[in-house]
Amino acid sequence: MADQGARNLLVILSDEHSPKALGCAGHPYVRTPNLDALAARGTRFSAAYTPSPICVPARAALATGQGLHAMGRYHDNADPYDGAVRSWHHALRDAGHEVVSIGKLHFRGLPGDDHGFSEEKLAMHVVDGKGDLLALIRDEGAPPRKGAAKLAASAGPGESDYTRYDRDIAAAAQIWLREKAKARPDRPWCLFVSLVTPHFPLIAPPEHFYRYPPEVVGLPKLYAPEERPQHPFLADYAATIPYDSHVPDAATAQRMLAGYHGLVSFMDEQAGKILAALEDSGLGESTRVLYASDHGDNAGARGLWGKSTMYEESVGVPMILAGAGVPAGKVCGTPVSLIDVFATVLDAVGCAEEPPPRSTSLFEIARGLDAGRRVVSEYHASGSRQAAFMLREGRWKYVRYVTYPAQLFDLATDPEELTDLAADPRHVMDVTLLELKLRETLGSDPAVLDAEVKARQADTLAANGGRGAVLARGDLPYSPPPGVRPAWS
Repeated sequence: MADQGARNLLVILSDEHSPKALGCAGHPYVRTPNLDALAARGTRFSAAYTPSPICVPARAALATGQGLHAMGRYHDNADPYDGAVRSWHHALRDAGHEVVSIGKLHFRGLPGDDHGFSEEKLAMHVVDGKGDLLALIRDEGAPPRKGAAKLAASAGPGESDYTRYDRDIAAAAQIWLREKAKARPDRPWCLFVSLVTPHFPLIAPPEHFYRYPPEVVGLPKLYAPEERPQHPFLADYAATIPYDSHVPDAATAQRMLAGYHGLVSFMDEQAGKILAALEDSGLGESTRVLYASDHGDNAGARGLWGKSTMYEESVGVPMILAGAGVPAGKVCGTPVSLIDVFATVLDAVGCAEEPPPRSTSLFEIARGLDAGRRVVSEYHASGSRQAAFMLREGRWKYVRYVTYPAQLFDLATDPEELTDLAADPRHVMDVTLLELKLRETLGSDPAVLDAEVKARQADTLAANGGRGAVLARGDLPYSPPPGVRPAWS
């Protein structure tokens, strides 16, 4: 690790924020002034990725600094983090640092679980300690998710359980910072603030929703049916999570876009309140800030809504680091991942523990000390009859399925992923080399990993009463905040 000088660290994590939906990333209309200002005084990582484009696995990997393939667990929303694999929270607490969480964690959260935090405030965990058991059913007989219809139906102006929850999280974070400023602790602390927006429902407070009328949002990229790419993985996803089949017209799609981007601006507002409290309390100089999201959101691009795919909108995440030792106003194109947060946190507060092997401090990467990196992501959850694996190295993005056709994109010349080069004879050697690098990074054949994950999921399904019992339990479109009863479909 680099010696940056120990400082406090404030980590702000959002939920489902596409890396493209950010003013400083060049979005044509979304308003994110507070995150833009953070990027202006720090480094924005323009090739940042989630280890898995769905909540529970992404958050487990973020906590442990390891990919799903390395841990052999936490593959889907029914396999939540339980504290069994060491986290950076454990490392900091064991070294005597205060490490506090406020907001969504999406861990198992059962009595006796030790996630490693000194304290958890307003924690949101998976329902019943089990989460989304329907994610375990991935074969051709998987029924369409009933909750998919609610995405379009609920989109519009107003308040939801999630916006109210985020207001509470932001308020609690402001209070914590102001009280901590009075306490003057003798060693650096870490505050992990996890907001839940812009995750659906796509209900945005009116002052933000109406920023994005139809003439501003237009229609998503490649939204017309004849423009959409055809791939069996996407067909599987649409059959199980049929969001777009409930979008009857362009006006509905535009209402959904207004909801999503309104939530992005609302989330930015909450982040701004937290950052303002940091400065107003006098802690700004002694505290570094890391912003990221657990995964992105397709937001209608290619007819896709939600996450779960390997397109940049879904598998990419925004990531910004600011404070002492961080180049200001820099955009770093080196591929990074949420697993790098582990090493970054240790580096920031001066914890001497060694991070997991593939976790590298973002301080080092921002200064160009880890060029030639590769990162991977994987998906084993709802809507995937077979696993998807993504490798990003340099300009190349390689997406590998078990038997379905692979995909290859040159993000240097084709950042919108409009042209799949995998079947182009001129790129046979590129595909061959990337396949070798993917297997090396995963430490296994993708087909073997897919089979191992499905065997684990079959055991979990059986332990929960089998297919019939899980189907009878029902569909939960999204996890409720603390104190709110689950709304099963």
